[in-house]
Amino acid sequence: MTELTKRDQQVLEAVITDHIHSGDPVGSRTISKRYGLKVSSATIRNVMADLEEMGFLQQPHTSAGRIPTEKGLRFYLDSLMQFREMEEGERRLIRKALEETQQDIKGLLQRTSRILSRLCKQAGVVLWPRLSSTHLKQIEFIRLRRQQIMVILISKSGLVHHTVLDWEEDITQDELDKYGRYLNDLLEDVPLGKAKERILEEMQKEKVLFDQLYSRALRISRHFFQFNLEKSDIYIEGQTNLLNNPEFSDVERMRRILETFEDKSRIIRLLDKTLNMSSGVQIILGQESELEELQGISLISSPYRKGDTLLGVLGVIGPLRMDYSRIIPVVEFTAGLLSQLMEEPEDY
Repeated sequence: MTELTKRDQQVLEAVITDHIHSGDPVGSRTISKRYGLKVSSATIRNVMADLEEMGFLQQPHTSAGRIPTEKGLRFYLDSLMQFREMEEGERRLIRKALEETQQDIKGLLQRTSRILSRLCKQAGVVLWPRLSSTHLKQIEFIRLRRQQIMVILISKSGLVHHTVLDWEEDITQDELDKYGRYLNDLLEDVPLGKAKERILEEMQKEKVLFDQLYSRALRISRHFFQFNLEKSDIYIEGQTNLLNNPEFSDVERMRRILETFEDKSRIIRLLDKTLNMSSGVQIILGQESELEELQGISLISSPYRKGDTLLGVLGVIGPLRMDYSRIIPVVEFTAGLLSQLMEEPEDY
């Protein structure tokens, strides 16, 4: 690993701090005037040249100042950055926005993405929890029309999931009600991640082989869990905030980024990647996302939980030039508060 001297680190931090706030390349004279390094502009210029050679800075145009590379930003985030204290007004605003909707999980997650976007002036994102991460509270089957059934599943964490199944035979509502009672007993206190396994075990039992009610109920529920257990959805607010960043002024580049937000599966893949990392705030910079459409984009994310169960992840997406020292505490505080509120819907 490249060793940076104290002066190297001071100059790198100054360049990144100035670039984050101005959006412009930073010159040695600016660093000398604003950051009190007590060395000449010539000395700072030499240090900046060395940092460029080491891959921490780059010069976008000849005779222009420098901007940080992803390598430089990663070093800054891991070794140099000092977090800014959140203002109490920001904490109150987040609490007010989230606590107003705590009895509605869908509304709670939507408001979370909205308040992140509003406070951070970028795109706020919240990954909807997978069914596999929670426990069943109730499952119901509703006959819509001939050979079409709606399955409604309510988890103990308050999530409601429904889907419509086309079935090969017509089933009366009375029969569907019996299926629901049977499956609610069968899957009581079973983690939904284990539901398919529990259903397959039950299908092997002799009573099921000779009872049409049991057999039908298990086949329908198996089909539902097979295609819905690992599905994810996502709430995104404030994509158009990205238009306010000068680095996205190129129309073609902006079009590609907005198309990526429209195809939610790509953003879901990006957030899924952070779920496989260690707990706490995670930052993915540009090429680290491994998504070509998101080069020059950064994600600041943190997981949210119900007790010890990891439910999903929330975060902020913006340019590499985000104000990390301010946004990271906001993301961390919001994830902690959302986790607290997810504890409360258990009983309704």
